[in-house]
Amino acid sequence: MSDDNFVTRREFTLEWALAVLGAATITISCGGSDSMPTTPTNPGDEVGSISANHGHIAIVEAARLTSPTAISVDIRGNATHPHLIELTSSQLAMISDNGRVSVVSSTDDGHNHTVTFN
Repeated sequence: MSDDNFVTRREFTLEWALAVLGAATITISCGGSDSMPTTPTNPGDEVGSISANHGHIAIVEAARLTSPTAISVDIRGNATHPHLIELTSSQLAMISDNGRVSVVSSTDDGHNHTVTFN
């Protein structure tokens, strides 16, 4: 077999790092019914606790924690319907500083949820 088909450790590491960085997008929901993340998916991400949860998940990525404007987060997760939460720049800063922030989601499918970070 020719050495032309092999990559060096450096090439492999570079390709791996690029793949990881390429996947570091805003992840609001992911996973199957048995694999919903309960911890941050990337360093610095924050996961909210959701009241009366039935498949929703709320993750705010580290990159969004420094947003100078309010953001909306879809907490659909594995549920059959969406809910949105709105976080102001002040709330994002509090979450980033490990402060406790609770917000009520939009009302969809006849109900809402309280999402608490930290």
